[in-house]
Parts: sequence; C-alpha cells; structure tokens
Amino acid sequence: MEWHLGKVSGPSLSVFLSALAMVAFALTPASWAEAGGASSGSGRAMVFSGPQPIKAGETMDLETAVGIALKFNPAIQSAMGTARASESLIGQARSAYYPQINLSAAQQEYSITNHSLATTGQAGRFALSGLTTAASLSQNIWDFGKTPDTVEVQKYNFASSKEDLQSIRENIVLQVKQAYYGLLGALRNLNVAGMVVNQFQQHLNQAVAFHTAGVKPKFDVTQAQVNLSNARLNLIVAKNTVDVARANLNNVMGVPEAPAYDVAESLTFKKYEITFPEALAKAYSNRPDLKSLLFREDSDRASINLARTGYYPTLSGTASYGYSGQRLPFDSFWTAGVTVSFPLFSGYQTKYQLIQARENLNVTRAGLKSLKQGIYLEVQTDYLNLKAAEDRVNTAQLTVGQAKENLDVATGMYKYGVGSPLDVTDALTTYSSAETSYTSALYDYKVAQASLEKAMGLYLYGGAEK
Repeated sequence: MEWHLGKVSGPSLSVFLSALAMVAFALTPASWAEAGGASSGSGRAMVFSGPQPIKAGETMDLETAVGIALKFNPAIQSAMGTARASESLIGQARSAYYPQINLSAAQQEYSITNHSLATTGQAGRFALSGLTTAASLSQNIWDFGKTPDTVEVQKYNFASSKEDLQSIRENIVLQVKQAYYGLLGALRNLNVAGMVVNQFQQHLNQAVAFHTAGVKPKFDVTQAQVNLSNARLNLIVAKNTVDVARANLNNVMGVPEAPAYDVAESLTFKKYEITFPEALAKAYSNRPDLKSLLFREDSDRASINLARTGYYPTLSGTASYGYSGQRLPFDSFWTAGVTVSFPLFSGYQTKYQLIQARENLNVTRAGLKSLKQGIYLEVQTDYLNLKAAEDRVNTAQLTVGQAKENLDVATGMYKYGVGSPLDVTDALTTYSSAETSYTSALYDYKVAQASLEKAMGLYLYGGAEK
C-alpha cells in the first residue's frame, strides 16, 4: 500500500502524520523484527551449536569425514546461499510477466487566495480539503523480448552458480582427504616414535646391565641415556603433530570442537590405474569450473540480445478505479489505456550497454581458453606426481625392510656383547627415518591420487564416485 501526502497545514497535520506512522509501523514486518531485536540485546550475535555429528570414542572413516564436511563446512553453506540467491533472480525477472497492482490514498488540505475578490473588500482565501483513494493495475503487454531475455540470462547465471557450488564441494572433499591422510600419517609417525623410545629404553637397560657386570664402559650407559632423551623429545613432537593434524581435520569438517575420536586406517597402497589421455578427457568432461564458465558464456550471449532490446519499444496497459471528493458520498472515477513507449534517444546508453555485453563475452571466452590450459597443466602435474609417488612407495617399502633387518642385526649383536652402541643408535635412526619416509610416500601417493581425482572433476566419497 502506498500513501501520498500533498500540502498539509493546520493542527490536523500532526494527527494525520502520527496516525500514518502508526499504520506504517503496524503493517511493516521488518518493524516487528527490529522491535524484537532491540529487546533481545545481543541475541543476533549468538551462535547455537547442535549435537556433534560424531561421538567421543567412535571410529570415523574417510567417507564419514567427507559427509560431515559437506554438511557443516561454512564455505559450502555460503556457496549454497549464493546459489539460492541466484535462483531468486529468475523469479524476479519473471515478475515482469505479471500485472502490477497498487492501492493508494491521498489526504490533501490546501488554501486558495482569489485576488479578484480581495479587491472588493471580501475575503479572498478559501481552505479546502479532499481525499482520493484508488486501485491501479499495469500490465506489460509486449517488450520485444526484454523480459524473456532477462529470464534466460538469470537461468544461465543460476546454472553457473550451481557449478560453482559443485566446484567448492570438490575443493572441500580434497581438503578433507588431505587432512584425513595427514592425521593417519601423523599417527603412524607417532607409533614409530613410540617404538623408538621403547627400543632405546631396552638398549639402556642392556647397557646398564653390561656396565654393572663390568662388560661395557660407562660411555655406553650415558650414550643410551642421551639417545633415550632425544627419542622422548621426538615423541613429544610427534604427539603435538597428531593434535595439530586432528585440529586441522576438525576445522575442514566444520566441527572445530569435535570430541576425541579414532580414524579408520586407509593409508595403504593400491595402484590407481589411469592413463594421462583418459584423465585429461575426464577433466574436460566433468570439471565444474569449466561448466560454470560455459554457462557464463551462454549468459553473456543472452546479455547481448538483452542489450539490443534497448532499441525497441514497449507496449503496456494501465487501468485504475477510485473515489475522490471533499465529503461523502465521494465521486467515483476510472481510467484505462494502452501505452507505447519508443526510446528515441537515451544518451547512447543502449549503444554502450551493447558494447559492454560484447566485451564481457570476449572476456569469458578468453577465460575459457586460460582455464583449459590450466586444467591441462593441473592434470599433467597431478598425474606426474602420482607416478613419482608410486615409485617412491615401492622404494620406501623396500628400504623399511632393509632397515628393519639392519636393526635386528645391530641389537642382536649388542645383546650378546659383541656390538657397539653407536651401531644400535645408527640402526634405530635409520629404521625410524625409513618408516617416516615410507609414511610420507604413502601420504604423497594418496594426496596425489585425490588431487588427480579433483583435477578430473570426480566427486568422490573416499574411493566411491558420487
């Protein structure tokens, strides 16, 4: 409802404005929300957290972690809101198809001075008042494609925003995989650090026993104590690394206050069979960012057609019915008509809008070329990293076996009093380094596989494509 005021004077002005303000406040839903918000203090800033998606002590696998992230990660929630906002623009564009109906009321009080009467000595000022109420309707009959083109542009933009949402989902999936495998790697390194502490503790016990028996010098004991202290320091670092990796995973999932949980072991090697041409073909077919730009290209082409409609006339119909007068009963009136509006000159606005639309299309097409080149490089890089990580896994696994055998020999020799404590230290250090390198190789392989899957536009839960 629209209210219009003319010139108002006299004591009724304040009464009328007060009544109008009260009516406007009562009819405005936003005023209710503001009034409620004012009484609730800082309630708008409060954040309420629901139950955690995972319970303390539960074992979480990769698929569960991805599912939690897709539901709770704020970046996805933001992208979903952007997509819904883009969809609403389609409805806004379609509103031009429907009639526009308005109600209006105007109360006017004014005075007239008649100078011809004033010369005769009679009063020449008259106070008048009147009320007019009306209902009006306007309907767009034909705008030579402007409304259909506007709807088409918004449809393409909405399709593009949905692909942008999908792209963000795939980025989150990759981040979850990286964080999940990072936590698994940190846990494996923690186990290795604990094993090294146990080994050095046993070595210290043997050194003390040998020194007590007079077989080995005091140096063996002090050397074993130093090695044990260093191993305990490394264990502290490994524990902190696990805590940091868990916090990182929680953050990516969107549940930073998640309780302590276990993770299912999946940091194992399984060869990923695919060729580079196959990977590249999948990327060009599936990448959501590429699809998004293709929809943007369609939108830009439709925008050119929309800009051209600025040269064309519009045809619309209007009708109104209402009452007007100074006192009851009011006089009724009605109007009806058809209007043709032809843009003769708009200051070259349409010309420059058309230039802008064409240049936007050129920019999008250049972006498509750049993106395709970037996709080629990304797939190529991830594919080469995957193959290099595969070779590293095989080599690191062999190194672990050799280092374990060397450790068994060194500890066995020292156990029987024929070995050197330095040999045990070197063997334990070598074995620990080999295990860490193997874990790093497994992590790099899993991340390289996940990165290649993301580069190909594959939407995966763990290892299953969705």
